[in-house]
Amino acid sequence: MVPSAYLRVYQPLDRFERAEQLHWERFLLHGPEIASIRPRYADRQTVGRLGVLAPADSDSADVLHVGGRTLISPRRMRMRVLAAMVSFREAQPIELWEQFVPKKDGRRAARDLARLRRRDPNAVSFCHQSPWHVPVRWFVLFRDEERELTEDPYGRWRLRYRTSTRRAIRRAEQAIGPLRRTDLGPIGDLILDLHQWMVQFDPDSIVELDYAELCDFQRWNELDDDHSAREVLEALQSLEAGEYPKAADVYQGVLARWAEVRTREILN
Repeated sequence: MVPSAYLRVYQPLDRFERAEQLHWERFLLHGPEIASIRPRYADRQTVGRLGVLAPADSDSADVLHVGGRTLISPRRMRMRVLAAMVSFREAQPIELWEQFVPKKDGRRAARDLARLRRRDPNAVSFCHQSPWHVPVRWFVLFRDEERELTEDPYGRWRLRYRTSTRRAIRRAEQAIGPLRRTDLGPIGDLILDLHQWMVQFDPDSIVELDYAELCDFQRWNELDDDHSAREVLEALQSLEAGEYPKAADVYQGVLARWAEVRTREILN
């Protein structure tokens, strides 16, 4: 598995459509422990020895219990893989892109994705995944007091942020204006994309930024010193106050930290 960070939405179980609610109730009844297992993938060969990873499990979910309520974040891996294949084809990011996702496979992925969305117009991905780093724009949605550095049952340190969807949406809205009034307008557009994604969920949902496997590549003191959400907020406040040098300095510090983490991708 490629070490990744995740931006998830957990929606209250009772806010799903009835059919899907019954599906997740059965999932919880027959195997709640499944929710803690990492997704499994299978190699799907395309051209030569190259290929893509496709889901090997039936659909599962991450589960959160807060204040006596059960919240669900469906993984919907098939939808995410299909969307990634279509996006990869459209972006053509590398010279060998045709060998990873040939035209035939790209067309099939687009048809399958369209079929899934016709079957359920309300179907939406509950999770964004970012390999090797946390996109800096994700930190706009959180505050430092929502940060949690804990030890999991396996003795591994894990860092995450959690907040309500309402707060995350409001923070995104507050950030878009100042960014668009500067040369950082394109970042404002990316945050708008996050805003439009979050408003599709119930307002009582919870948004989580999970460093997940990225923590395994950092020492405890590096995780303890990481207050990226606080620094991004400081940069935005400086930007709104017209203190552009300070805003640039703080923002560059966050970028530099994550650029260093991302160097692990090159080493691997």
